[in-house]
Amino acid sequence: MNYLFYDFVKITAGLPGLLAFRPKLLYHDPGKRERIRGGALLIANHFGFFDPIYLQYAVWYRRMRFVCLQSFFDSRAGWLFEAVHCIPINRDNIGMDSIRTIIDSLKEEKLVAMFPEGHVNENTGIDPFKSGMVLMAMQSDKPIIPVYIRPRKHWYERLVLVIGEKVNVKEVSAGKTGMAAMEEVAAILKEKEEELKIQAEEWKR
Repeated sequence: MNYLFYDFVKITAGLPGLLAFRPKLLYHDPGKRERIRGGALLIANHFGFFDPIYLQYAVWYRRMRFVCLQSFFDSRAGWLFEAVHCIPINRDNIGMDSIRTIIDSLKEEKLVAMFPEGHVNENTGIDPFKSGMVLMAMQSDKPIIPVYIRPRKHWYERLVLVIGEKVNVKEVSAGKTGMAAMEEVAAILKEKEEELKIQAEEWKR
């Protein structure tokens, strides 16, 4: 996979963002500030169009494949999403091709990022997580890592991101499978995201 254009966009857009956003990285467990290695599914809250850019600052040392709506690929800017190796997905009818692409990417030790709320949430809370991500993590045998992005109320505020601990979904589900088990794990991941949200809000603005 050719990442030349991806790297170009990341550098040219990332450097100005460092000055504008002044990102502050926090960790749910300050004693575990290890870098993310190997395949993993990165999930985060979704409050705006720039969230994928913000997530790059959380894991600046890794390339990642973003899961985004098929409608973006069908737009005039569709070539851009293809060029940076995004993975298209239909929100109303998730096809097996999309699921297989995500699972294969994880097995290839890539970092895949997605927003499990399934839509841009303009409210202050976090909406329930869709359980499809749990299936992808189970099938690939890779962990899920929650990240919380604190919305900035003013342009001059620092961007704050809190990185959670890795979650082994097979351990959390205690070996159970099926829709009920996946929904249960998705609810647990949302709870972990809520914990990161509290930690982010407690950090001084």
